[in-house]
Amino acid sequence: MTIISKDILKAVALLSDEDIVAIPTETVYGLAGNIYSEKAIKLIFETKKRPFFNPLIVHIPSIDNLSKIVEYIPEKAKLLAEAFWPGPITLVLKKKDTIPDLITAGKDTVAIRVPNHPISLELLKQLPFPLAAPSANPFSSISPTTAEHVETYFKDKIKMVLDGGPCKSGIESTIIGFENNEPIIYRLGSTPIEAIENVVGKIEIKNKKEIQPDAPGMLERHYAPKTKTVLTDNILDTIKLYSKKRIGLLVFNSEFKDDTISIQIVLSKNNDLGEATSNLYEALHQLDKENLDVIIAEKFPDHGLGKSINDRLERATKV
Repeated sequence: MTIISKDILKAVALLSDEDIVAIPTETVYGLAGNIYSEKAIKLIFETKKRPFFNPLIVHIPSIDNLSKIVEYIPEKAKLLAEAFWPGPITLVLKKKDTIPDLITAGKDTVAIRVPNHPISLELLKQLPFPLAAPSANPFSSISPTTAEHVETYFKDKIKMVLDGGPCKSGIESTIIGFENNEPIIYRLGSTPIEAIENVVGKIEIKNKKEIQPDAPGMLERHYAPKTKTVLTDNILDTIKLYSKKRIGLLVFNSEFKDDTISIQIVLSKNNDLGEATSNLYEALHQLDKENLDVIIAEKFPDHGLGKSINDRLERATKV
């Protein structure tokens, strides 16, 4: 049976015993294990049913720990770490030989970040090892943003969810790799591209790769409800296509009026992309429970966090 608890010492004990624990971060809940324990890391992959070719993110308590994990830090990586850590930026850097290949899918690079959540930071400070922590959900499902989402997914398959309340950012970190020392976005996330470009200048986006992905979250189908999901920039026309179906609507800032809509969730009545991002996965979880025939999602403005929301919704609609 999975327990939901705020007991950090219990989490420390389980992780030190090569077990796995779901932990809160500011982005989503992660399924965490000791990066140096083959037993724990295999258990993460098996519990999530995640393919071994998909690398994991390593979580550390501070920027001071970075040099223990990576061989080389490009100048622009230092700037990004200093600007955004703790926070939802993951850097993909050349790894030290001591980092197991199981974590990195055999690549010579490792994805790494400092989470911005008081409970996960305190946990990391109390452990003598970093944690690998991909999202605490079955592979390709909607990511969890509450302890209850995790418990619903895994029931008795994990022993503990460390409860840190609802995740504030609401979608995964932005992942940045480096090619010829220049940063490239491998996954759009909850740090908007404009904020990143303010630190390092213009940056290329290369965030889809089905074969041997460079980082987590690059596969085309991901973050997906069980319910058929459609993304559109014309809600009313798309509703007509499903007029005889049970329809759920996911929209940005204002409701649509149509008698065929069974349930509708507005992500931000304040027209706030940050609020919409924070509410996105919770809304998808809610809609997925409603026994709908289809979820119709409104396309977001293509700037700031709107780009990241569109990225998640596009992946959720891939068949």
